[in-house]
Amino acid sequence: MILATREVGVLTLTLNRPELGNALGPALVEDLLHQCSQSVADPDIHTLVLRGEGKHFCTGLDLSDLSTANDGDLLQRLVRIETLLSLLWHAPIRTVAVAQGRTWGAGADLFAVCEQRLAAPGTTFRFPGAQFGIVLGTRRLTERIGTDAARRLLLEGGELDAQQAHLAGLATGIGDTTDLADIAVEAATARAIRTATRTDLRDADLAALVRSAAAPGLQARIARYREALLARRAT
Repeated sequence: MILATREVGVLTLTLNRPELGNALGPALVEDLLHQCSQSVADPDIHTLVLRGEGKHFCTGLDLSDLSTANDGDLLQRLVRIETLLSLLWHAPIRTVAVAQGRTWGAGADLFAVCEQRLAAPGTTFRFPGAQFGIVLGTRRLTERIGTDAARRLLLEGGELDAQQAHLAGLATGIGDTTDLADIAVEAATARAIRTATRTDLRDADLAALVRSAAAPGLQARIARYREALLARRAT
């Protein structure tokens, strides 16, 4: 599910479920967590790049088994996604996301936590979690684009294209390539600077997610959102 390629100092992880839009199922999330954990602990890696195989970077939470999943299953999946996002947000190495196509939901959150964020022309971003009562990545999105813009995007269920995302500060550039040469300062110093410039609110972020997701009826809320989305597409 993950294609890993390594060059000098650079590890590229490519989500490889194009038939499902690289949606984040449990196995894919665990594979990403394992690979990312190893990379941030490896002193020989200075850059971690995330890509998506096929048309889309990541279409969000995998809902292919929603009809058989229960609230507990879905809560556990969201907690593991938050663990992944938190790991990348606090990574002491350079993280780069290169997005194309649909970059929605947890996929948009995955993009937002990276240090460098490139959006290919045609990329679209959505953060629909609030539409079914989930608080995932909210504070981090606010740090990227500001409180008012984040509230509008989350509460109104809007969509940004690549240019809009760049203007808002969600994307740091438009395109699908970047200079991945070694960082300018010594690696240990770069790690220390990244650690010093991130306020550690991991516990608060996880608590906010769990409070929102633990309310009874999570599966039903997601199902209603999904039905409404499909109905809008059909009109």
